[in-house]
Amino acid sequence: MTHYKIGIFAGDGIGPEIMREGCRVLSLVGERNGIQFEQIEAPFGASAYFSHGDPFPEEAKALCDTVDAILKGPIGLSHAESQKIPVDMQPERGALLPMRRRLNTYANFRPVYLPKSLAHFSPLKPEVIGDGIDIVMVRELVGGLYFGKKETGTNAQGKRYVNEVLEYDEDQIRNILVEAFKISQRRKKVLHNIHKSNVLKSSVLWNEIVDEVKDDYPDVEVVHLLVDAAATALCLNPGQFDVMVMENMFGDILSDQGGGILGSLGLMPSACIGPERAYYEPSHGSAPDIAGQNIANPYSMIGSVAMMLEYSFDMRTEAQNIMRALQAVFDDGYSTADLSRQGSSVKMIATNEFGDKVLEKLAAMQVS
Repeated sequence: MTHYKIGIFAGDGIGPEIMREGCRVLSLVGERNGIQFEQIEAPFGASAYFSHGDPFPEEAKALCDTVDAILKGPIGLSHAESQKIPVDMQPERGALLPMRRRLNTYANFRPVYLPKSLAHFSPLKPEVIGDGIDIVMVRELVGGLYFGKKETGTNAQGKRYVNEVLEYDEDQIRNILVEAFKISQRRKKVLHNIHKSNVLKSSVLWNEIVDEVKDDYPDVEVVHLLVDAAATALCLNPGQFDVMVMENMFGDILSDQGGGILGSLGLMPSACIGPERAYYEPSHGSAPDIAGQNIANPYSMIGSVAMMLEYSFDMRTEAQNIMRALQAVFDDGYSTADLSRQGSSVKMIATNEFGDKVLEKLAAMQVS
């Protein structure tokens, strides 16, 4: 029997609730396909800081180095609770960025997908959504402003200051662009390059590398678009986009906007890929205000399982089966309270009940 080791970082807030449903789906996939997915848990995030004194403790680091892939739940706390943790140990700085650096997960793929049948989730008008939204945002994940040198202090005039450096080299840029061109080739062969070259020198270099890489992909059309114009276009005409590529901070902001045009970040799984290992996570936060209430939708966590099967284990058909199962539950009129308004025609169910229905749909599908 094929055996894979999967690291499980449940995270904070609603993380453990939605991770349970993702792990149940992964177990069913193993049963259906004669594969053992050994699920190994480790503490990670704010909860790890309070239990271990470190948001990225040694056992989590060791797991990163030995597993075949990682499933990670959302991390973070409310603003008030975050103040109980030293700034440099808060989970985003103290756990997430160090894990990305350790694994060199330079390529972040975030699908922004909403079929026409689920258009009611979106705040956009039906005529704007058209036949649905189907975009892949490709984000560089280990460079730029988030990973540059950082300095705080007091200057000669007694004024507090901060200095953060946005830094890229050509290899970092080329690596993510190659991934974006490859995805574009498999899809509609149109790549939107998102930049800010009218202001930022980093974008000037970025665009130079785009022109160089494009020579290797002559069948892909490149459309250059300023990041602020892209933000507007995502609201006014999302159908013009297929694959979008961008640097780290632009990707952070625009992918969250992508969740907004879907109606929720709860509908956005993601993949974070490195040269040797990858981790998979929902694009949303830990939603501490609804944690423990069993009302968080596990779509993004289960969708992240599907992305793991496709990208880490080349199980594309089973990944597609999971996504079809998720859509089928919505198509049957079910949802959770975090995604739908009370009093609507939607039949409200709990987190675990949504997971039950996904499992039922998946179990009924033929294994290829």
